[in-house]
Amino acid sequence: MEAPRLVVVLSCLLLLLSGRCSAQLRKGFYSKTCPNLEKYVRSAVSTKFQQTFVTAPGTLRLFFHDCFVRGCDASVLLGHKNAEKDHPDDISLAGDGFDTVVKAKAAVDRDPQCRNKVSCADILALATRDVVNLAGGPFYEVELGRRDGRISTIASVQHSLPQPFHNLNQLNSHFSRRGLSQTDLVALSGAHTLGFSHCSKFSNRIYNFSPRNRIDPSLNLQYAFQLRNMCPSKVDPRIAINMDPVTPQKFDNQYFKNLQNGMGLFTSDQVLFTDGRSRATVNLFASNEAAFNSAFVSAMTKLGRVGVKTGRQGEIRVDCSRVN
Repeated sequence: MEAPRLVVVLSCLLLLLSGRCSAQLRKGFYSKTCPNLEKYVRSAVSTKFQQTFVTAPGTLRLFFHDCFVRGCDASVLLGHKNAEKDHPDDISLAGDGFDTVVKAKAAVDRDPQCRNKVSCADILALATRDVVNLAGGPFYEVELGRRDGRISTIASVQHSLPQPFHNLNQLNSHFSRRGLSQTDLVALSGAHTLGFSHCSKFSNRIYNFSPRNRIDPSLNLQYAFQLRNMCPSKVDPRIAINMDPVTPQKFDNQYFKNLQNGMGLFTSDQVLFTDGRSRATVNLFASNEAAFNSAFVSAMTKLGRVGVKTGRQGEIRVDCSRVN
């Protein structure tokens, strides 16, 4: 083998071990086997989106959780006992996200030419792009060619996902292990412009932050009292609160403006502004929505390459909730 080619092959092998090699993903992967794929997915997702807005944040969060745990292989969709979705970090995943993928796959499989030829992982990636766009965010081309994984364990989720209480060092560690930069981290955090969380995830910030400060001093005080009104100390911790209190049903750059005003719901949100290393990026995205959209598309594309299975790896599931 020629020396330059050998270097490329060895480099790709190393990247495969870290889940970052995506040479076989490409745009238009199904152009011959299922030419109307994107139309089918878009139609199903649009119908679901019109029925319930939770489809948007639910699908987006599902994609993120899938890619961060075992790579983008739809392992989060598997429904056997003690699978990824049974971990406490995944139990709160909205059922609408799962249902969106089910409806999109059914739409694809109604075409005999496409039936059982498109992976659940690719359908999830396309559905995620579509919900972002339907909620007002950018439209972008999705690289395709993923295969579905056969393994999904509750243990694999442990310590795999960023947590609401993480600082910037911890967040950067999670993202860098997946080939994502700090700019990618900030851009992807902007997805919190959609969706909701539960009182239990941030109650310490408004009631018991530290011995000296009951309320996290990085929180806007008026916002903290609003959160207290919505989440009384003995309230059901499952009550949902909008991540973005200003434009909760629009994909925009309001999330970053909220951070500038001390209105990040999680510690892991607000730290992006309070830590000087990432503050400039927050300020850029807050003042320039086009810059945020561009960075978000770049980050989503990189995220979609993490740990993918291609070629003869994995399978094309007949049913997204179980292995063939």
